[in-house]
Amino acid sequence: MRDIVDGLTSWRTAGVAYAVATVVRTWQSAPRQPGAAMAVSADGAALGSISGGCVEGAVYELCRRAVETGQASTQTYGVSDDDAFDVGLTCGGTIEILIQPDCALTEPDEVLAAIRDGRPVATASVENAQLVIWPDRVAGSLGHPDLDDSTARQAAGMLAVGATGTIHLGRQGEQRRDDVSVFVQSYLAPPRMIVFGATDFAAATARIGRFLGYHVTVCDARSVFATRTRFPDADELVVQWPHKYLESTAIDDRTVLCVLTHDPKFDVPLLQVALHTPARYVGAMGSRRTHVDRLRRLREAGVSEAALARLSSPIGLDLGARTPEETAVAIAAEIVAQAWGGSGRRLTDLESPIHQA
Repeated sequence: MRDIVDGLTSWRTAGVAYAVATVVRTWQSAPRQPGAAMAVSADGAALGSISGGCVEGAVYELCRRAVETGQASTQTYGVSDDDAFDVGLTCGGTIEILIQPDCALTEPDEVLAAIRDGRPVATASVENAQLVIWPDRVAGSLGHPDLDDSTARQAAGMLAVGATGTIHLGRQGEQRRDDVSVFVQSYLAPPRMIVFGATDFAAATARIGRFLGYHVTVCDARSVFATRTRFPDADELVVQWPHKYLESTAIDDRTVLCVLTHDPKFDVPLLQVALHTPARYVGAMGSRRTHVDRLRRLREAGVSEAALARLSSPIGLDLGARTPEETAVAIAAEIVAQAWGGSGRRLTDLESPIHQA
């Protein structure tokens, strides 16, 4: 949804009616995960993708129908279905799509503004109704106050950790019933990528980090190198000693840290701090000789073996990269593989499912 917010905001401003199709559940090797969204306007324009191309044509028509009728619907496509084969879902998976016209959405302008600004908000949807959950209030209704209360409580917990998925409740919010399936989608501020070292490799990594949806900060102690001209894709530039900055900024378990300083006076004190943060990924650039020397210095500084085991160094996957851009791809590939449990091997050499459960 985040990738089509600007387009939806423009439609709202212009008073254009539309419908949104959202992936709410997947099974096996589905092409997109829950939360992936596609929107179609009354005049036939389309935004986003819900299947990587497999079922877009069919869902496009369902969205057009939803705009015309004002009625929401749910559609499931699976490889065993004749419809699925006809529309091209041949990847072996199954996806369930919720199609909602804009008239079924609750406070869409405020929701879009929150997503755009990085403020936490969650939506809880059934076909023709929606509840919106902010940290301090709730809007809308799913049809029964007890169902609203139960949904809001669970959705608030999901929002706190950025979780998206389907919850099952009774028609009056009973916890042990399965009468109503409610799709909850959480929106938090984008995860952070902090790139240390104002180098050409850092500029390429900042570009791919932003492409992947991170809020990218580039930090270097040298103001002559950490400039907007050299780093137009960074969301934030910080001129400060890297370890001092890391000590002073908020790090959570979605943050990735890329240490590209390649200089012991910067990266050793920086890694001493980085390896004791909750960051999801800590990677450092350098040759294998640099890595061995770096480990020696960190051990001498008192860093434990358990902390050192968190360090990805030399940074990135073995892609044979040479240029800054190729190296950035290798770094991004390792970050993605670590996040989702990928092996980093060629898919053609594997027999396991492409998408892990």
